[in-house]
Amino acid sequence: MYKIANASEYLVVTGCGIDDIKIAKKAWVLPGQSYSVLDISPVNYTFEVQVMSSEKLPFILPAVFTIGPRSDDDESLHKYAKLIAPHDKLSNHVKELVMGIIKGETRTLAASMTMKKILQGDLKQEMLKKVQPELNQFGLWIYNANYKQLADVPGHEYFTYLGQKAQMEATSQATVDVAEAKMKGDVGSKLREGQTLQNAAKIDSETKIIATQMQGQRKKEEIKVMTEVKMFENEREAEVTEAKVALAMKKAKWAKDSQVAELEASKAVALREAELQKEVEIMNMLTQTEKIKAEFFSKASVEYETKVQEAKWELYKKQKAADASLYEREKEAEAQKVTAEAALYSRQKVADGDLYAKQKEAEGLVALAQAQGTRIRTLLDAFGGNYTAFRDYLMIDGGMYQEIAKINGEAVKGLQPKISIWAGASGGGQGGDGGAMQEVAGVYKMLPPLYNTVHDQTRMLPPTWMGEITEP
Repeated sequence: MYKIANASEYLVVTGCGIDDIKIAKKAWVLPGQSYSVLDISPVNYTFEVQVMSSEKLPFILPAVFTIGPRSDDDESLHKYAKLIAPHDKLSNHVKELVMGIIKGETRTLAASMTMKKILQGDLKQEMLKKVQPELNQFGLWIYNANYKQLADVPGHEYFTYLGQKAQMEATSQATVDVAEAKMKGDVGSKLREGQTLQNAAKIDSETKIIATQMQGQRKKEEIKVMTEVKMFENEREAEVTEAKVALAMKKAKWAKDSQVAELEASKAVALREAELQKEVEIMNMLTQTEKIKAEFFSKASVEYETKVQEAKWELYKKQKAADASLYEREKEAEAQKVTAEAALYSRQKVADGDLYAKQKEAEGLVALAQAQGTRIRTLLDAFGGNYTAFRDYLMIDGGMYQEIAKINGEAVKGLQPKISIWAGASGGGQGGDGGAMQEVAGVYKMLPPLYNTVHDQTRMLPPTWMGEITEP
C-alpha cells in the first residue's frame, strides 16, 4: 500500500528488505513491512530552574526552549526516529530527558559565571554551546532559546534591590535631565534677549559711526581750508623770522670768535702747565707700579709653579692607581674566564664519563637480558615447553625450597611446634639404630611432610618426578 506523509511528518518504514529503517515523505509499504508517522514539528519546553552564580547568589531562571528534530540532516532524523519517536514527544519521558539535560547544563554554567556576565546575556550563548552537543545524541535541535526575567529565591532580595537601584538611578537621571533642560531653556531665553540687545546696540553704534563719519568729513574739509590759509600765513612769517635769525646768528658768530680768541690765549699757558704736571705724575706712578708688580709677580710665580707640580703629582698618582686597578681587574677577569673554562671542561668530561658509563651499563643490561632470555628459552625448550617443570627447576636451582624451610624454621624456633615425622613401621622419629642407609631413609621419610608444609603455606606443588602429595 502506498503511503504519503503530511508536510510536517515523515514515514518511518521497517521490515523485510530494509536493513535498519527507511525515512521518506512517501513510500510503498509492502507485506512484511510496518510503518509509523514521525512528527518533526518543534515543541516548546517551559521550565524554571533554581541556580546559583559563582558569587553564591541563588536565583530562579525561567526559560523557554523550542526543540525538535532537525529536518535537514538525515543522521539526526535517524537518531530521533530510533530513540525519541517511539515515545510521544509530549510524554513525560521525553520531557524529563530534555529538561534534565537543559537544567543540568544551566546549573553548571551558572555556577561558573558571575551575576554580571549572566545579566549581560553570556549565559544564553554558553548554554547553546553546551546543550546542543548533548541533544545531538538524540537527533534534537534547538530552534530557539529565551530566558525570561530572572527572579529572586524566597528569602533573597538581590533583584529587588537591583531594581530599586535602577529605579533610583533612573529617577536621579530624570531629575538631572529636567534640570539640564530647564537650564538650557533659561540660557536660551537669556541668549535670545542678549542677542536682541546686542543687535539693537550694534545698529545704534553703526548709525552713530556713520553720523560721526559724515560730521568728521565736513569738519575735515573746513580744517583743510583753514590749514591752507594758516600755512600760507606761517610761510610768510617764517620767511621774516628766517631773515631775523640769520642776522642774529652772524652777530653771535662774530662775538664768539672774539671771545674764543681771548680764551685760547689765556688757557694755552694753563694747558701746557697741566700737561707737564701730568707727565711727571705718570712717570712716578709707573715707577711705583713696576716696583709693586715685581714684588707680587715673583711670589705668585713661585706659588703657581708649586701648585702646578702638586697637581701634576696628584694626577700622576691617580693615573697610576687607576692603571693598577684596571690591570688587576683585567687579570681577575682573565683568571675567572680560565677558571670558568676549566670548570666547564671538567663538567663536560664528567658528563661524558657519566654518559659513557650509562651507555656501557645499558649495553651490559641489554647483553645480560639477552643472555638470560637465551638461557630461559634453552631451558624451556629442554623441558619441552612445560612451564611448570621449568618453574620448579628454577626454584630448586635457586634454593628457594631451602630458603622457605629456613624461614619457616626461624619462624617456629622456640615455639615447640607439633611436627609429625614419618618413621615407617619402626615407630616415631626418636628411635632406630645408626647407619648411613638409615639416615638416607630418614631424609626420604621427611620429604612428604616438608612438601605438605610448603603446599599449605605457598599453595605450590612439587614437580611430578618427585612424587605427589596425597590430600588428607
